[in-house]
Amino acid sequence: MSAVQVLIGICVAMLFLQAVLVDKLATVLAFDPTALPDHWWTAFTYMFAHVALWHLIANMYCLYLFGPRLEQAWGYRKFTWFYVLCGLGGVAFQMLFIRSGLLLGASAAVFGVMTAYVMQWPDDEIYLLFVLPIRVRTLAVALIVFNLVMGIMATTSGTNITYFAHLGGVIAAYLYMRMSVSPGIEQVRQRVAELPDADEPPRAIPRNLPRRERVDEVDDIVAKSKAIASKRATAAPQPSAQRSPKADELDRVLDKISRHGLESLSKDERKILEEMSKRLRDQ
Repeated sequence: MSAVQVLIGICVAMLFLQAVLVDKLATVLAFDPTALPDHWWTAFTYMFAHVALWHLIANMYCLYLFGPRLEQAWGYRKFTWFYVLCGLGGVAFQMLFIRSGLLLGASAAVFGVMTAYVMQWPDDEIYLLFVLPIRVRTLAVALIVFNLVMGIMATTSGTNITYFAHLGGVIAAYLYMRMSVSPGIEQVRQRVAELPDADEPPRAIPRNLPRRERVDEVDDIVAKSKAIASKRATAAPQPSAQRSPKADELDRVLDKISRHGLESLSKDERKILEEMSKRLRDQ
């Protein structure tokens, strides 16, 4: 069973229980800023209860339109936590702009789901009420502007309709989406890191590098050293008798690395390798 189906099932069950208990359950589950911190759990429970059947149908229809594809892209757990986060965004805006009255319904969470959908697939087209074709971006902008205007009017007139809570879900979704697509520190580091040129001489091996990085450095030095030696040998071959003891010692060290790895080198052999690396870099 998908998260969207579970959320719709919970909301339908809650409305049924509200009807059986003659709205007493709605009073218990609704968020009331004046009841904090004693009734802190209502910041979560309010988004699963509704004022009436029409309220439930409107919210669950929007969740049905925008939720399934978002859940398919994110997975069950991520979508569920996102839904709750947007509901908490509605709580935050209720406390900032209304500060009184009861907050009830999944509108803030559903508006957040709609916002996330539009930010990912803005040009998708849906059939509003199964009849009217409309782009999701157009629908979202119209609903957000409507709630903003009505929220301002309700605040000035004293009407206790929580339009700003809906906008809280929109803002929470927008911030979440912007943060989730921002590159991590490692990605930024990879993008701005300077890559060495192809002809850059081998670099000396820092002693404080991790083992894996040291091995990669040595492999790079070995490859470039052999390439340089091959070019020099082709350009100006010299008798083996004229080879310096240092060159013979370096060959022995490189052969040892090839056979047994970097860890097999002694302290003196590592010093020879680093001296050769420095010489190649200076050249």
